[in-house]
Amino acid sequence: MTFTIDSENNITAFGSAEEAAAATTTPFDFFASRKELAELIAGWPAERLVALWNSLPGVEPVKGFKSPKTAASRIWEHIQELGEPTQPEAEPAKPKAAKKAKAAPRKARVAPAKAKASKKATPAKNAPKGKKAAKAKEAAGPREGSKTARVVAMLQRKNGATLAEIMTKMGWQKHTVRGFMAGAMKKAGYTVESFKPEGGERTYRISQ
Repeated sequence: MTFTIDSENNITAFGSAEEAAAATTTPFDFFASRKELAELIAGWPAERLVALWNSLPGVEPVKGFKSPKTAASRIWEHIQELGEPTQPEAEPAKPKAAKKAKAAPRKARVAPAKAKASKKATPAKNAPKGKKAAKAKEAAGPREGSKTARVVAMLQRKNGATLAEIMTKMGWQKHTVRGFMAGAMKKAGYTVESFKPEGGERTYRISQ
């Protein structure tokens, strides 16, 4: 299991890092073990560690931790406790729903089919409108001053932006940049190409 944590200290559990990247629209960091969590928060200010812990459900608020390692240990143990009961509770919920009404599952199956059909028909029949909408988005661009806008500005340059440059300007770690490219940029409708020039470093650029 992979956990993600965003800039607002929201922690979410996913089956894998790929699922996290596909489902998350904001920059995030991820970890899959106590050690990775400890490494991730090692450089965080004490205030954020306290805010993160106090935002978790069911905890006793604290005013500080002896060290980031102590915070990582307590946070890791707590999110494991939170995650364990959610899976068994979800399983019995399905048979209960099935027992109450057998018709419900049938409706659920029909609904997605219609939804998928409409989604496929929209781009096929109204391709020009889709292009116009895309152009409108590009023209409007992301919200001025947002993280997405800053990254887009760098990636729209002729030579794009290197991984190191994005990390420096945005204050992110490597996996945060990768997650942002795979998640937020795709959700925003941008196609980002990643390449590594011979003898150079990893570079990202928006495909024209």
